[in-house]
Amino acid sequence: MSEQASPRGTFVKIAEAMRTRIEANPDMSELPSAADLMHDYKISRGVALRAFGVLQKDGVAEPVPGGRWRVVRAGERTDRRPLEERITDIITDEGLDVGAAFPSASVLAERFGVSRPTMTKALDKLEAAGVLASGGQGRARTVRAVPIREERS
Repeated sequence: MSEQASPRGTFVKIAEAMRTRIEANPDMSELPSAADLMHDYKISRGVALRAFGVLQKDGVAEPVPGGRWRVVRAGERTDRRPLEERITDIITDEGLDVGAAFPSASVLAERFGVSRPTMTKALDKLEAAGVLASGGQGRARTVRAVPIREERS
């Protein structure tokens, strides 16, 4: 088998190509999908996933829900807490009182960079926990309880 036909090392070469693209574009925040890599480099899904694994091992990328990959840059701080916890910060950070209207799922989805269905699920969890009250279809959610921030060590 010739060296060109061998799949060994292909994923490393693709990881290097992706690393070069990341370094060349400081605004790049999301990596291409596995399907895009498969199409662009004519490789299998396994090879694409191994290339992502190399980038993750090197601290250049990390997986995000939905099968996508995010670029990790040195010195950048990313909040990795569950979405529900980050949403409850809005109540305390913006000084919302019990009964105050809460931002819509669409507004919050754009703010946190997630899809609206993902945001709706997170808001439903907060309703089940008693933090938010649903106003029904077409009506705004309201704050039911102000969460108490716990000290984290």
